Amino acid sequence: MVRLALLGLGVILAAVVLAWMFLGSATVSKESSFTIPAGASVAAVADKLEAEGLVSSASGFVLQARIFGSESPIQAGEFLLTPGMSQGDILAAFQSGDVIRRFVTIPEGMPSILVWERLMAEDLLTGEVAIPPEGSILPDTYAFERGQTRKSLVEQMQAAMDKALAEEWAARKPGIAVDTMRDALILASIVEKETGKAEERRMVAGLYSNRVRTGMKLQADPTIIYPVTKGKPLGRRIKQSEIAAVNGYNTYTRIGLPTGPITNPGRASIAAVLNPEATQALYMVADGTSGHWFASTLAEHNANVARWYAIRRERGEM
Repeated sequence: MVRLALLGLGVILAAVVLAWMFLGSATVSKESSFTIPAGASVAAVADKLEAEGLVSSASGFVLQARIFGSESPIQAGEFLLTPGMSQGDILAAFQSGDVIRRFVTIPEGMPSILVWERLMAEDLLTGEVAIPPEGSILPDTYAFERGQTRKSLVEQMQAAMDKALAEEWAARKPGIAVDTMRDALILASIVEKETGKAEERRMVAGLYSNRVRTGMKLQADPTIIYPVTKGKPLGRRIKQSEIAAVNGYNTYTRIGLPTGPITNPGRASIAAVLNPEATQALYMVADGTSGHWFASTLAEHNANVARWYAIRRERGEM
């Protein structure tokens, strides 16, 4: 009886030593990525590791996992294996779920058609997705995993916009020109397209807020372009026929806001609309530096326009 007990103990010790050897020895010789499909068993993962030359023995990896592995299950996803990792290190990485994160950036003011094109061009994402509604995507940098669906990533971007818009709306300044979050989003999309300078956002928002309050036409050039290109660059001068076009977006022929956003505004433009600069300005014209000159009277504005035309003549643009 004692002999049998000792023999059993010896077998166990031998297995522990063998597993410890597998645990401690380095097996990864070069940086590699390794993907675990959803629902894969430890045995299936071990076979795949051996087939890819990342472990010396699938059975040894399974034995080590049973003896030394934590109770945490192996996670699905793509993992980065680095030189010098042992089988124990590999197992720990798989159980931690520390998958490779990749990133996609949506710049401020990127319209939904271009967001869609960017996501469809990302080969590591999967599945089809419709073009998101304009204004529903929060510009930001988003992490994703290999094999993640485009639909789930769009939903993440839209949830971020919903959250940001609600937070900024809750902090809005009293007496602003818009009555709803939807209108704030629409006006923010115009502000986003009208200035390339961050420091101008609140001033531009203040100007358009004044126009909304007084019932003036916004006369924002990007609202002319949007129905023509759906947000893509026009690539030419605006035609007189497009300026005179009557539709739901052209603020040269309609009073008030467009029927919807004309791009995906960033959080800063949303915040500017909800806390605009206190100003009497009603007019603005380009100043040649990606910024604008602002004016509160038509006479001041006409003088600024003359200055802008002089700059354009000096540049040979007129």
